[in-house]
Amino acid sequence: MKTVSNLDFDFGAWCAGHLHTVEQSLNAWVCAQASPHHDLSAPADLVHAMRYAVLDGGKRLRPLLVLAAWEAVSREASPTAPDLRDAALRAACATELIHAYSLVHDDMPCMDNDVLRRGKPTVHVKFGEAVALLAGDALQALAFELLTPEGDAMPVACQAQLCRLLSRAAGSSGMAGGQAIDLASVGLRLNERQLREMHRLKTGALLQASVMMGAACGGTSLGMREALAQYGAAIGLAFQVVDDILDVTADSATLGKTAGKDAHHDKPTYVSILGLQASRQYAQELHAQAMAALAQSGLRHTEALQGLADMVVQRSN
Repeated sequence: MKTVSNLDFDFGAWCAGHLHTVEQSLNAWVCAQASPHHDLSAPADLVHAMRYAVLDGGKRLRPLLVLAAWEAVSREASPTAPDLRDAALRAACATELIHAYSLVHDDMPCMDNDVLRRGKPTVHVKFGEAVALLAGDALQALAFELLTPEGDAMPVACQAQLCRLLSRAAGSSGMAGGQAIDLASVGLRLNERQLREMHRLKTGALLQASVMMGAACGGTSLGMREALAQYGAAIGLAFQVVDDILDVTADSATLGKTAGKDAHHDKPTYVSILGLQASRQYAQELHAQAMAALAQSGLRHTEALQGLADMVVQRSN
């Protein structure tokens, strides 16, 4: 079954509406960590650092992928299926909290030692290394707290599935494992297969998990899940290929982070291995793979997922 193209779909308006909802929710949930009962300043400083790390910046690609996948799948569900709208929003915010925590830790001197993120000083520059480390830890913990709310608003089975998807994407077989490979690869000459595997873990795993978490909130058939997993894998790798391209073609002001740092630190990238033009072509091939996966999914309303794939390969930062 082919996807249905809705000519009336306004991707810009769709993004704006969901971005507003995500931003409001993140603000409320991170703010809720502050307690008026603390007599010492450290907890307040910690919450300030958490808010600095996650609010008012970033593309919010991962939350948007969660919500787009949930919408596409839930529109195929039976009228009697449970409405897991709140679960999808919690999952969306949880992915962004995990992403934010990873950036805080990756920017620290013991990792990439970066001083600029989202157009402002990195968290360890602003608050010091100790507070930055704790802020990252707290953001990670908060992500899983969101996925396990009190009461019966979210079915226990859904909570478990979302926690499993997110933890696998963030752990040693996902983001953390990819970062370890990245650190160990400085100065080495990786081949394309090795580079692809590193980025599949470091960047792609959380992007793919975002798609699958959204699907988990809507209920899917095996065929739909497999197709969405292929879509998520393709855009996850495309995101990193474009990141490598932008690192050598854009300036720091446009990127909101330090440009040229991969070459400066002698890190293997798609540009260093394939060359600039071949990397651009590869990003387009991955985009085509993502579109083909959506066409094979059997889902009839994938306009938002299509728009997000376009955004991944066409972005300038």
